[in-house]
Amino acid sequence: MSTQPPAQPAFELKSTAWTLASLRLHTPDMAAVEELLQRRYGRTPTLFEDDAVVVDLSALRDSAPAVDFPALDTALRRHRLRLVAAQGGSDEQMAAALAAGLVEAMDAAPETAAPVAAPPAPSAGAAPVEIVREVEVVREVVREVPVPGSASPTMVVDRPLRSGQRVYARGGDLVVLTTVSFGAEIIADGHIHVYGPLRGRAMAGARGDTSARIFTTAMEAQLVSIAGIYRTSEQALPAQVQGRAAQIRLDGERLLVEPLAT
Repeated sequence: MSTQPPAQPAFELKSTAWTLASLRLHTPDMAAVEELLQRRYGRTPTLFEDDAVVVDLSALRDSAPAVDFPALDTALRRHRLRLVAAQGGSDEQMAAALAAGLVEAMDAAPETAAPVAAPPAPSAGAAPVEIVREVEVVREVVREVPVPGSASPTMVVDRPLRSGQRVYARGGDLVVLTTVSFGAEIIADGHIHVYGPLRGRAMAGARGDTSARIFTTAMEAQLVSIAGIYRTSEQALPAQVQGRAAQIRLDGERLLVEPLAT
């Protein structure tokens, strides 16, 4: 009998779940889409990092207009977004999407998505495009702590978050007891507390709570956002908060970064 171990297979095919951004399209006018992408994200070229995108066509399904998917892909690539799939369209729209090389994505429940940080929407007219992101929870580094009198638990992260990891505290606050590295992303519907260097992206009030705040013992964030109003590291921080304890809060539509007494 041969004792030779079996050869390693050339590949393994497994089912898995990936985090995708969802672009909900409200118009087939690619010029309007590109203009709004530039207005919202043109000043923050590092906001997206080649994130995969599924285009949601449900708002256009009944009117069944043609969608120029190659033009949409080109517009998204200018902002480091990669169009890979489509969902929710009419038979004709989905056939055109498949012909353009996209795959059909399963519809996701809307409550699974959290808004991506963005400047306030323009006051005149409806926004032709809306971007939301489904966020994975790094389960091996988080735990939920029930808070008396609160319907939602507080999520506690007690290990460092590395680049590429994302944690979302749905319906409550997020407490991180150590470092949030550059490239990591933390999101909460309520407040965010970071007891260590905050170097990645932090988004509080993700579902529109303008009273949410972000607290950190070392403010070095790549991006901070509250209720969709954001600030990036491209705007230099005052010396009294750079690398120091700070809180971030909203004052009207202004994002304030203030020293925090410790």
